[in-house]
Amino acid sequence: MLRFWFKAAVVLWLVHECLGPAARLYTEEDPLVILSSSSLTPTVTNSSSAWLVQFYSSWCGHCIQYSSTWKTMAQDVKDWQQAIVVSVLDCAQEENFDACKDYGIKFYPTFKYFRAHSLSTDKGTTCRGGDRTIQFMRQLMVDILQNHTQVDRPDHCPSLEPVSSVELLPLLGQRSDHYTAIIVEEPESYVGREVILDLLQFSGVAVKRALSSDRHLLDTLKITTFPSVYLLHPNGTHTHLHVEKRLRFFFSSLLRMLPGVQRRPKSDSNSSNVGQKGALPHGQSSDPWRNFDRSKVYTADLESALHYLLRVELAAHASLEGDELRVFKDLVTLVAKLYPVGGSVVKLMETLSDWLLSLPLQQIPYQAILDLVDNKMRISGVFLGAEIRWVGCQGSRPGLRGYPCSLWTLFHVLTVRHDAMPTALENTGLDGEAAPVLQVMRRYIRTFFGCEECGRHFEQAAAASMDRVQNREQQILWLWNQHNMVNNRLAGSLSDDHLFPKAPWPSPSLCASCHEEENGIHVWNQDSILSFLRHHYGASNLSPQYALTPPHLPAPPPDPNPGAVQTSQPQDENRGGGERKEPEKKAEEHPAPQIGHQAHRGKERGEVPGHGRGEGAAGSVWILGLGFNSVDMSLCVVLYVCSCLFLMLLFFFFKVRSRRWKLRHSRLHV
Repeated sequence: MLRFWFKAAVVLWLVHECLGPAARLYTEEDPLVILSSSSLTPTVTNSSSAWLVQFYSSWCGHCIQYSSTWKTMAQDVKDWQQAIVVSVLDCAQEENFDACKDYGIKFYPTFKYFRAHSLSTDKGTTCRGGDRTIQFMRQLMVDILQNHTQVDRPDHCPSLEPVSSVELLPLLGQRSDHYTAIIVEEPESYVGREVILDLLQFSGVAVKRALSSDRHLLDTLKITTFPSVYLLHPNGTHTHLHVEKRLRFFFSSLLRMLPGVQRRPKSDSNSSNVGQKGALPHGQSSDPWRNFDRSKVYTADLESALHYLLRVELAAHASLEGDELRVFKDLVTLVAKLYPVGGSVVKLMETLSDWLLSLPLQQIPYQAILDLVDNKMRISGVFLGAEIRWVGCQGSRPGLRGYPCSLWTLFHVLTVRHDAMPTALENTGLDGEAAPVLQVMRRYIRTFFGCEECGRHFEQAAAASMDRVQNREQQILWLWNQHNMVNNRLAGSLSDDHLFPKAPWPSPSLCASCHEEENGIHVWNQDSILSFLRHHYGASNLSPQYALTPPHLPAPPPDPNPGAVQTSQPQDENRGGGERKEPEKKAEEHPAPQIGHQAHRGKERGEVPGHGRGEGAAGSVWILGLGFNSVDMSLCVVLYVCSCLFLMLLFFFFKVRSRRWKLRHSRLHV
């Protein structure tokens, strides 16, 4: 029997060693701290925060099953880290054997908490009982913090004790530099304490908790339902805060969305004004502030995304060939077929798509693409503004939000448009893919997106789950879920905008039915999310406000010879379909240089692409989709005429020779 157990132990050890890091249940990507034998004691000793540690074994079946619950719980309370930190230690790792022995770990998993400012001799307190659900563990963490005394309480943990009317009522009508939110709840409720901890890493709001047993407070504030939130504004006014659902997530989200409330950067969460460093007030921004409605999607953001994509990001590639050219063709085809707003942008993308598909070339210089985007050929109705106008994607200062936000918005719109027009991509080569919008987005980000690290993260997410997307509805939801995951990962980083903090989206104010709770944990209602996304990114919700309008082409110059027969159409017809005759006439009078040299001279003059003075630009004629100008066509005509004359001369020469030969032979026969 002893020999059997010895062999079993050897087999388990060999399997664990062969799996190596792959057998570990937690990674650095998880929202918790992974401790080791060398870091456990120094970390929890005299710490400014409390610690909740799970001692587990990576071969323990129950530990494996429970790992997803522990990760979800850690994600749910990640904003509490200044007060209490969630961590793990793997006792199956050989280097951790001694630590697990010293701390008396006999069974897995074992949960221990360490109070803030604990001594090095403190081996922690074992948590026993309970069903170990997320809600139970979260409430356990609240109890751990409340069990601290005023002396040894975590440095940055606010008081979780209820406040009486004697302390709260004098605050009514007083001015302050921040909001004060009073959560009135039943004595056994944990909502108020959890919301206090949820707002721990946010400045601009102070959350206090009061009990429903304080009758004087209830009568003064006229509160009859629980839990409720009463908000004191910085200007001295105060009012009830209306919430759709009386749930922890709704309270926390609404308080985070208050004007001036911002997440403290991760680099220095203790400073209350770090988030404002480098932020420019609206009046001092380099661009004028554009007021907008968060429930709308603005075409100006979509057009700015295409402008940046075609004129900035693509400019890093001198020419496109191979995979780059194929990816660009797919992207242009996708936008041309699914862009929801008709007009000049769609015509540009359709023209660009037709041009790319008609070219037999394996390599295309970027300058040729830019000339078409800038409409150097003066094609009627083709226009893409050469100006960035962020509206829904504008940030508090340059460098925040902007292009990444608009690119997300563009592909959200395309996924919803593809759902509304399932046959739009037929016969394009993209209709054979289950999620064509996602696949094109994946290839574009991998090939052209300037942020290499961002592209690597997106590729990892796509490789992990994009293949499971099988229909258009899943395509919409996958992109929404991935966008939320990126926001969650970047929340509180230096790229987070304090005016528009990265948070789960849509917020309860936009879609209350999208949010629910199960066993005390926030969950998304997928059906409501899908309906909301279809409406929010649908064509009916797009606002043309702030969008650039195509300029009117200049009127033709007066004819210096009034008696001559006019070959150009009137100005009104030039604005429609009869626009190309005028450039042809000007090309005959003033031969234009080639497109590349023309664009180069335009840049030397400091003109915006597509908005120069027009000298020479009208001389180019779009023929056969190849961009020949009038000089090229003149040479072709001359060569054609010369070749015809040469062939005619050869014909007459051999015709005369043949007659002479016939006459000579006929005489010999006679």
